[in-house]
This record gives sequence, C-alpha cells and structure tokens, in this order.
Amino acid sequence: MRLIVLAALLPVLSACTWVELSPQANAIKVVPAGRPSSCQKLGEVAVSVKDRVAFYQRNDVKVRDELETLARNEALTLQADTIQPMGEPVDGEQRFGAYRCR
Repeated sequence: MRLIVLAALLPVLSACTWVELSPQANAIKVVPAGRPSSCQKLGEVAVSVKDRVAFYQRNDVKVRDELETLARNEALTLQADTIQPMGEPVDGEQRFGAYRCR
C-alpha cells in the first residue's frame, strides 16, 4: 500500500519547483548562447539540482528551470545583470557565464 501511495505522489512532487527566484534576481536577463555584445564578463556560476529522486528521473524542463533560477540568484553575488548558459545541463549540473551589459 505504501508503495502505491509513493508511486502516486512522485509525479506530483516532481512538478513542484523547489527553488525560488529572489526579488532582486528577477531583473537578471537570460540570453541564448553566443557572446553577448558590448557586455563585460564578470565570471562564471556553477549550479546543481537533483535530476533524479531515488529511481525516478525528474522532468527535464523543471530541472532546467531550477538551474536557471539558481544561476540568476547566484549572479547577484557577482553583480551581474545577465547570464548565459555555457552548455547543456549534465546530471543536474550546469555552468553559466555572468555578464554586466547595462
């Protein structure tokens, strides 16, 4: 019975976003690959989230969304206003370039 309840809850839990965007990070833009023109690179941000829970593989879109949210939050520490993914997520980890463009 417990296994059935757990199996029923996993899809619901995987739909939840556990990472919250800080109010200040809301202003940070995310740009696609290719160096942003007239921007100063301030550094890189490496972020990670769980991409699987036990035997369950989490939704790829949710994982990407959480990685981006974490990167935007972390970019604040570099005083960046723009981030850019440096590659695809691998095993729940991703790197982003942090830039000042404004």
